[in-house]
Amino acid sequence: MDTAAPQDTGRITYRDAVEEDVPVLVPLVESAYRGDSSRTGWTTEADFLSGQRTDAEGVRAVITTPGSRLMVVERDGEIVACCQLEQRGEVAYFGMFAVRPELQGAGLGRRIIAEAERRVREIWGAREMHMTVISVREELIAWYERRGYRRTGEMTPFPYGDERFGLPQRDDLQFELLVKPLV
Repeated sequence: MDTAAPQDTGRITYRDAVEEDVPVLVPLVESAYRGDSSRTGWTTEADFLSGQRTDAEGVRAVITTPGSRLMVVERDGEIVACCQLEQRGEVAYFGMFAVRPELQGAGLGRRIIAEAERRVREIWGAREMHMTVISVREELIAWYERRGYRRTGEMTPFPYGDERFGLPQRDDLQFELLVKPLV
Protein backbone atom coordinates (compact mmCIF):
# COMPACT_ATOMS: atom_id res chain seq x y z
CA MET A 1 0.00 0.00 0.00
CA ASP A 2 1.35 3.39 -0.93
CA THR A 3 0.45 6.38 1.19
CA ALA A 4 1.32 10.02 0.77
CA ALA A 5 3.52 11.00 3.70
CA PRO A 6 3.97 14.25 5.57
CA GLN A 7 6.59 16.39 3.89
CA ASP A 8 9.27 15.61 6.53
CA THR A 9 9.17 11.82 5.99
CA GLY A 10 9.09 11.53 2.18
CA ARG A 11 7.03 8.98 0.24
CA ILE A 12 6.38 5.95 2.45
CA THR A 13 5.63 2.46 1.09
CA TYR A 14 5.15 -0.86 2.85
CA ARG A 15 5.95 -4.38 1.66
CA ASP A 16 6.89 -7.79 2.98
CA ALA A 17 10.60 -8.42 3.33
CA VAL A 18 12.33 -10.97 1.13
CA GLU A 19 15.53 -12.85 1.91
CA GLU A 20 17.55 -10.44 -0.25
CA ASP A 21 16.68 -7.68 2.28
CA VAL A 22 18.46 -9.44 5.18
CA PRO A 23 21.84 -7.65 4.68
CA VAL A 24 20.05 -4.28 5.02
CA LEU A 25 17.61 -5.27 7.77
CA VAL A 26 20.13 -6.66 10.28
CA PRO A 27 22.12 -3.40 10.55
CA LEU A 28 18.85 -1.40 10.61
CA VAL A 29 17.61 -3.33 13.66
CA GLU A 30 21.02 -3.15 15.32
CA SER A 31 21.23 0.62 14.76
CA ALA A 32 17.85 1.22 16.41
CA TYR A 33 18.68 -0.69 19.61
CA ARG A 34 22.38 -1.23 20.22
CA GLY A 35 25.66 0.63 20.13
CA ASP A 36 26.44 4.30 19.88
CA SER A 37 24.41 4.79 16.68
CA SER A 38 21.26 3.83 18.61
CA ARG A 39 21.77 6.77 20.97
CA THR A 40 20.83 9.13 18.12
CA GLY A 41 17.24 7.93 18.53
CA TRP A 42 15.20 7.34 21.65
CA THR A 43 14.61 3.56 21.35
CA THR A 44 18.13 2.57 22.39
CA GLU A 45 18.73 -0.33 24.73
CA ALA A 46 22.47 0.42 24.84
CA ASP A 47 22.42 1.43 28.51
CA PHE A 48 21.34 -2.01 29.72
CA LEU A 49 22.13 -4.40 26.82
CA SER A 50 25.23 -4.71 24.69
CA GLY A 51 26.06 -7.22 22.01
CA GLN A 52 23.72 -8.05 19.16
CA ARG A 53 19.98 -7.46 18.97
CA THR A 54 19.52 -9.90 16.09
CA ASP A 55 21.45 -11.64 13.35
CA ALA A 56 20.93 -12.72 9.75
CA GLU A 57 19.57 -16.10 10.85
CA GLY A 58 16.99 -14.49 13.15
CA VAL A 59 15.81 -12.02 10.52
CA ARG A 60 15.67 -14.73 7.86
CA ALA A 61 13.53 -16.89 10.20
CA VAL A 62 10.99 -14.08 10.62
CA ILE A 63 10.79 -13.69 6.84
CA THR A 64 10.49 -17.40 5.98
CA THR A 65 8.45 -18.91 8.83
CA PRO A 66 4.81 -19.61 7.89
CA GLY A 67 2.43 -17.22 9.66
CA SER A 68 5.21 -14.67 10.09
CA ARG A 69 6.33 -11.71 8.04
CA LEU A 70 8.65 -8.80 8.35
CA MET A 71 6.99 -5.63 7.11
CA VAL A 72 9.55 -3.36 5.45
CA VAL A 73 9.01 0.38 5.34
CA GLU A 74 10.66 2.35 2.56
CA ARG A 75 10.99 6.09 2.24
CA ASP A 76 11.54 7.18 -1.33
CA GLY A 77 12.58 3.58 -2.16
CA GLU A 78 15.11 3.18 0.68
CA ILE A 79 14.49 0.83 3.65
CA VAL A 80 14.11 2.97 6.80
CA ALA A 81 12.10 0.76 9.17
CA CYS A 82 10.68 -2.69 9.75
CA CYS A 83 8.50 -4.69 12.11
CA GLN A 84 7.71 -8.34 12.67
CA LEU A 85 4.10 -9.50 12.40
CA GLU A 86 3.20 -13.02 13.47
CA GLN A 87 -0.16 -14.75 13.37
CA ARG A 88 -1.15 -16.49 16.60
CA GLY A 89 -4.79 -17.46 16.06
CA GLU A 90 -7.02 -14.42 16.67
CA VAL A 91 -4.00 -12.58 18.07
CA ALA A 92 -1.13 -11.04 16.14
CA TYR A 93 2.33 -10.48 17.61
CA PHE A 94 4.24 -7.27 16.88
CA GLY A 95 8.01 -7.27 17.33
CA MET A 96 11.44 -6.40 15.95
CA PHE A 97 10.22 -2.83 15.43
CA ALA A 98 13.06 -0.67 14.18
CA VAL A 99 13.13 2.84 12.75
CA ARG A 100 16.41 4.43 11.70
CA PRO A 101 17.58 6.44 14.72
CA GLU A 102 17.87 9.74 12.82
CA LEU A 103 14.23 9.42 11.71
CA GLN A 104 12.80 8.67 15.16
CA GLY A 105 10.57 11.24 16.80
CA ALA A 106 9.01 12.56 13.56
CA GLY A 107 5.80 10.50 13.61
CA LEU A 108 6.95 7.69 11.34
CA GLY A 109 6.70 5.03 14.08
CA ARG A 110 3.09 6.01 14.79
CA ARG A 111 2.23 5.56 11.11
CA ILE A 112 4.00 2.20 10.91
CA ILE A 113 2.27 0.69 13.92
CA ALA A 114 -1.12 1.87 12.60
CA GLU A 115 -0.39 0.20 9.25
CA ALA A 116 0.76 -2.99 11.01
CA GLU A 117 -2.49 -3.10 13.01
CA ARG A 118 -4.54 -2.51 9.87
CA ARG A 119 -2.73 -5.29 8.02
CA VAL A 120 -3.12 -7.96 10.71
CA ARG A 121 -6.85 -7.16 11.01
CA GLU A 122 -7.32 -7.30 7.24
CA ILE A 123 -5.04 -10.23 6.36
CA TRP A 124 -5.43 -12.49 9.40
CA GLY A 125 -8.61 -11.21 11.04
CA ALA A 126 -6.63 -10.52 14.22
CA ARG A 127 -8.74 -9.19 17.05
CA GLU A 128 -5.83 -8.23 19.29
CA MET A 129 -2.19 -7.20 18.96
CA HIS A 130 0.39 -8.44 21.48
CA MET A 131 3.96 -7.35 22.02
CA THR A 132 6.60 -7.76 24.67
CA VAL A 133 8.75 -4.88 25.86
CA ILE A 134 11.61 -4.94 28.35
CA SER A 135 9.87 -3.74 31.50
CA VAL A 136 12.52 -1.12 32.39
CA ARG A 137 11.75 0.71 29.12
CA GLU A 138 9.25 3.08 30.77
CA GLU A 139 9.46 5.77 28.05
CA LEU A 140 8.87 3.22 25.30
CA ILE A 141 6.00 1.56 27.18
CA ALA A 142 4.41 5.00 27.69
CA TRP A 143 4.65 5.59 23.92
CA TYR A 144 2.82 2.31 23.26
CA GLU A 145 0.21 3.19 25.89
CA ARG A 146 -0.48 6.42 24.00
CA ARG A 147 -1.14 4.20 20.95
CA GLY A 148 -3.80 2.23 22.90
CA TYR A 149 -1.71 -0.64 24.30
CA ARG A 150 -2.15 -1.61 27.93
CA ARG A 151 0.27 -3.17 30.36
CA THR A 152 -0.82 -6.60 31.53
CA GLY A 153 1.69 -7.15 34.32
CA GLU A 154 2.41 -10.54 32.70
CA MET A 155 6.17 -10.98 32.74
CA THR A 156 8.50 -13.35 30.89
CA PRO A 157 12.13 -13.77 31.98
CA PHE A 158 14.87 -12.26 29.85
CA PRO A 159 16.92 -15.05 28.19
CA TYR A 160 20.08 -14.49 30.24
CA GLY A 161 22.98 -16.52 28.88
CA ASP A 162 21.71 -16.55 25.29
CA GLU A 163 23.98 -14.08 23.50
CA ARG A 164 21.63 -14.02 20.48
CA PHE A 165 19.52 -11.57 22.52
CA GLY A 166 22.38 -9.42 23.77
CA LEU A 167 24.61 -9.13 26.79
CA PRO A 168 22.64 -7.79 29.78
CA GLN A 169 24.29 -5.03 31.79
CA ARG A 170 21.91 -5.52 34.72
CA ASP A 171 20.18 -8.44 36.40
CA ASP A 172 16.56 -7.23 36.55
CA LEU A 173 15.53 -7.48 32.89
CA GLN A 174 12.24 -9.10 31.94
CA PHE A 175 9.64 -8.72 29.22
CA GLU A 176 6.15 -7.37 29.89
CA LEU A 177 3.23 -8.28 27.66
CA LEU A 178 1.37 -5.28 26.19
CA VAL A 179 -2.01 -5.83 24.51
CA LYS A 180 -4.32 -3.78 22.29
CA PRO A 181 -7.78 -4.77 21.04
CA LEU A 182 -8.06 -4.27 17.28
CA VAL A 183 -11.84 -4.42 16.88
